[in-house]
Amino acid sequence: MDQDSYSSDQPTGQDPLLLLKTLQLLWTKQELGKLKEEIRRGFARLEDPLAGFLAMLESSSDWKGKGHSLGYCITTELQLWIKTHPAVPQSGTKLKKLQARVLGMLSQCPTNLLDPLISIYQLHTADRNCLLEHVSHLYLQGNYKEAAILSIKLKLQPDQDVEKMCTPLLLQDKANLVEEYVAEYPELQRKLLQTLDKWCDPSFNIRDITRPYQGLSRYKPEKFNRRVLSKLVFRLLERFSVDPALCPNVINQRHLRTLNYLFYKRFVEKTMTEENWADHIQSTVGENRWLQGQLAQALLRHCDARGAARWARRCHLPPELLPRALAEELQKLHIQDRVEEVTKADNYEASRRKDYYQIPISREKIHFLQTWEETLQCWEKVLQPGQVVGVDMEWKPTFGMVGKPRVALLQLALKDEVFLLDLPQLLEQAEAEGEKEKLPHFIQMLYSDTAITKLGYGMSGDLSSLAATCSPLKDMEKQMQGVVDLLALDKQLQWGKDGRKGDGLSPEHSHEERGVRQPEKGLSLLVQHVLGKPLDKTEQLSNWEKRPLREEQILYAASDAYCLLEIYERLCKDPESFGLGSNLIDSLMGKQSKKPRAKKQLNKQEAPSPSGQACQGPRTEPSEPPAPISPREFSVVCDNMLQGLGRYLRCLGVDVRLLDNQDDHRKAAEIARQEGRVILTSGLPYQTLRSQVGEGRCFSVNCSEKAKEQALQVLKHFNVQVSPSDIFSRCQVCNCNKYLKVSRERMKQLVESSRQASGEHSAGCPGSQSCDVAVPVCDTAQPGCAPRGEEAEGMERCRAGTVLAGDTVLQVAAIPPRVLDRAELTHFYCCTRCGKVFWDGSHFGRVVSQFQDVLVASGDTQSVYELS
Repeated sequence: MDQDSYSSDQPTGQDPLLLLKTLQLLWTKQELGKLKEEIRRGFARLEDPLAGFLAMLESSSDWKGKGHSLGYCITTELQLWIKTHPAVPQSGTKLKKLQARVLGMLSQCPTNLLDPLISIYQLHTADRNCLLEHVSHLYLQGNYKEAAILSIKLKLQPDQDVEKMCTPLLLQDKANLVEEYVAEYPELQRKLLQTLDKWCDPSFNIRDITRPYQGLSRYKPEKFNRRVLSKLVFRLLERFSVDPALCPNVINQRHLRTLNYLFYKRFVEKTMTEENWADHIQSTVGENRWLQGQLAQALLRHCDARGAARWARRCHLPPELLPRALAEELQKLHIQDRVEEVTKADNYEASRRKDYYQIPISREKIHFLQTWEETLQCWEKVLQPGQVVGVDMEWKPTFGMVGKPRVALLQLALKDEVFLLDLPQLLEQAEAEGEKEKLPHFIQMLYSDTAITKLGYGMSGDLSSLAATCSPLKDMEKQMQGVVDLLALDKQLQWGKDGRKGDGLSPEHSHEERGVRQPEKGLSLLVQHVLGKPLDKTEQLSNWEKRPLREEQILYAASDAYCLLEIYERLCKDPESFGLGSNLIDSLMGKQSKKPRAKKQLNKQEAPSPSGQACQGPRTEPSEPPAPISPREFSVVCDNMLQGLGRYLRCLGVDVRLLDNQDDHRKAAEIARQEGRVILTSGLPYQTLRSQVGEGRCFSVNCSEKAKEQALQVLKHFNVQVSPSDIFSRCQVCNCNKYLKVSRERMKQLVESSRQASGEHSAGCPGSQSCDVAVPVCDTAQPGCAPRGEEAEGMERCRAGTVLAGDTVLQVAAIPPRVLDRAELTHFYCCTRCGKVFWDGSHFGRVVSQFQDVLVASGDTQSVYELS
C-alpha cells in the first residue's frame, strides 16, 4: 500500500525512534507540510502513541529549544491528532506510569510545552501527593521558578506554604510570577501580604530572610528592600482589592512619608494654609499612637517649643506621648496665642489679594449646591446652546494610598456666575430617591453637546476621577464633543516664541516676596502668563470631602473654574501676542475629536506622595511633536526607582545611566547637566529635579505602569524611532556599545585555558562580586538577550584573562559548555568594557513583538546575541 494512502487506523508497531529520525530530517529541510503529514501518519502507526511520543522526547534534545522547535511542532500536532482519535488517551496503571515519566521531564521543559504535556497526559488527574512531592524536589534543587510555574499549571498552591514558595522568587526579582502564583486564591493573597508587611516592620531584620539563600543564583539584593516591598504591597492591595488594614506596617510607613511631605509643604515651601495642614495631619495620624509619637517628634524638628506646643494642642496629641519639654510648654500657652494667629491671618489675606488672581464676580454669584432643586436651576443655565462653560473638579488628596480619588466638588463657571456642585451629597440624594442616573445623565449631556464649549485644564485626569466616583461615566471620554483642553495651549505657550506678550508678572515675579521656593506651574503659571497674576494654590491640597467648606475653599474652587473663561477670552481676542496662530479657535475646535490626555490629576495634588510613588496621570503631548531621533541620539539618566525602565531603554539602544539605590535623587540633575542627559523620574523628586535642568530635560513617568509601558511612554513622548538594528546595541550590564568578535573555535580555546588556569572559577568583572545580569525582558536563568554594537578595532589577539582594552577581564568561564557545541554558532561577541560574552540567540523576535508599535523599518538583518 502506498505510504500516503495508509489508513491512520492501522497501527503497525513502528519504532518511535525511527519516526523521530524521519521527522528530524524533514525539520532540517524545513519541509513543514510534509513534516506535519508524517507526524500524523507516524502516530497512527505507533502501537502506543503516548508512550512512543515520550520515547521520542527522551532521546532528543530538539524539543528543549524555545519558540517554534521540532518538539513544539510534534506536540501540537499530537494534540490535534488526539482530538480526532478519542480512544488514544490511556487510563489506569499504564497512564500513571506515563505520568511519572512526564513529571521527570517537566523541569527541563520549555514553558510553551507545559500546557500541552499536562493536557495530553492528564496530569490534573495524577495523584496530588506525587505532584506535590515532585514540585518539592524541584524546590530543594533550587529550581524555584520551575517549581512555582508547575504549581500554577497544576493548581497546587492551596497545599503549599506561600511564604516558602514566594521568598526565593522575590529575591530573584520575580514579583510578576509571585502575583500569578496567588492570583486565584484570596486566602493566599492575604497570607502573602501579611508576610510582606511583616518584612516591612522597621524592627524586622530583613537579612534574616536572605541568609538561607546566600548561594541563590541570579539573586538581586538591590531589588529586595523595604521600599521595593512596600511598593509591591500597594500594587497587590489594589489589584486584589484587599483591605489595607491587613498591612499596618506598610500603611504606617506610607503615612509617615505623608507626614514628612506635609511638613515640607507647610514649613519649607510654605505653600499650605494652617487649616489645610491641620486637616490632613489629623486625618493622616488619627488615633494611631505610633504616628502620634512621630508627629510630636516632627513638630520639635520644625518649630520652636511654643509653636510645637500650639500644634500639639491643635492636633489633640495625648500629653503622655509628648517629650517632656513639649509637655511643659503646652501648659504655658494662653489666649495671646490665638490673638497672634488672627493678626497673622488678616495680614496673609491682604497679601493674597495683592499678589494673586481674584475672581471678578461678586461672592453672591458663587452658588454652593447641595440639593437637586438648586441643581436643576443650574442645569437650565448651563445647557444653553452657545454657552461657554469652565469646568473643574476637586477631590481629597490620596497621598499615594490605595485607590483612585473620588470627586468631591464639580465646578461649572459661566460668564456671570459659578456653580459648585457637592457631588457626594447629590449622589446620595439621587440614590435615596431611586434616580441614580440623574447626575450621570446631565454630565453626559453637557460633555456631548457640540453647541456648548467646555473649557478645562488637563480634563483627562478629571474625567478619570469622575469615572471612579460615578461608574456610568467611565466611557464618557469617548463621547466628548466641543471640548477645549487649555493644557494643550499651555504647552504651546511654554514652547512658543520668546518675548510673547503677557501682562504683568514674569514667572519668577513675587516668589521672593512671598517667601515661596517653588515657581508657579500648571494652571497657575498659565493664568500668570495670560492674566498677569498667578492663582493662589494654597487651598489646592484641602480636604474637599469635609463639610462645611471654608470660605477660602469656596473662593479657590470658583476661581479655578472661572479663570478658564478669562484665559480663553483673552487668547481668542489676541492670540498672536502670545505666540499663537491667528486661527486659534479653528485649530482648537479641530482637535476636539482627539482624546484629550493630560496630567491634571497630578496637578490637582500639587505633587505626588512623599514616598515618590504617587502616579502621574496621562500627559498631553505637545501640539507639534519633537523631531524624530534615533536611540543613539537619546541619552538619559534614570532615577533609582526606575531601574527596570532604564534596562528596557538600554535594551532598545538608548544611552542610559542608572542611579544606584543609595544615590540621592539630586545626583540625577548633576549627571544630566554634565553629560547633557534627560532625567527620567517619578513622584516627588520630579518637582525638585525639573527646576534644576533646562526646559523639557526632565520627564515624569507614570509609576503605576510596569517598566515596559513606561518605556513606551518615554519613546513616544520624545519621538524616539527604534529600528531592529537598535535592539541590544548596548551591553545590558555597563551600557557600552563596543564589542569584540571572537570565533567559536577561538572561544573554545579561551574557555579551556581559563578553566585550566582558574580551576573552573569564572572570571569576574573588575570590582564586582557577581556577574549576574538583570535583563528586563527575559529570565536570566536561561541564555537571554544581549546587545549588538560596533566591533572593537585593533583587538585581533585574544588570550584568557585580560584580553580587552583597559585590562578588562573577559568572562569566558560563564559560557555553558552546551553553547560552545552548537554548530550554528560561528562567533561570540564580548563587551569591551565589562567583558560580558554574548552569542546568537532567539530573543530578538520576542523583543520585537513587545515593542512592535514603536519600531520603524530597517534593512538591518544582524542577528541578536544571548547573554552569558
